[in-house]
Amino acid sequence: MAPGSALIPRLMDLSPGTEALRYCFALPARPESVAGARRLTKARLGEWCTGEDTREAAVLIVSELVTNAVVHTASARVVCELRYLPAGLRISVQDQGHQPCGPRLGRGADDEHGRGLLLVDSLSSAWGAHDAGDGSGRIVWAELPHGTEHSC
Repeated sequence: MAPGSALIPRLMDLSPGTEALRYCFALPARPESVAGARRLTKARLGEWCTGEDTREAAVLIVSELVTNAVVHTASARVVCELRYLPAGLRISVQDQGHQPCGPRLGRGADDEHGRGLLLVDSLSSAWGAHDAGDGSGRIVWAELPHGTEHSC
């Protein structure tokens, strides 16, 4: 991600006649930032006229991914990116930490923690994680189909 671009929403041109909406925000890696990430996501997806089902699933995914970044890394901040593409909505959350084995699905049925990625897996059409190309942290992403509903 280019310096300074994390806070600048913009319209990207992918190819002639094809556009995608992109919105990024950065928050301190503190527990209270999870609620802020939910609010920002819900507001932006409302402006983009996503349907209620897609919006609610995206808010929950953002909440889980930001929570994981706050709880499981020593990051000072997390960056969330939303991309409204022709094929669907892509959510990415970047932290400043590294997990040597990558993200793990829930540990056990009785475990109070560790269910976030199971939830992400059940709500998304695809998800994954990789180290940021510049070595600045880890990116966890998830994709949602648009669905046929629109709220505007």
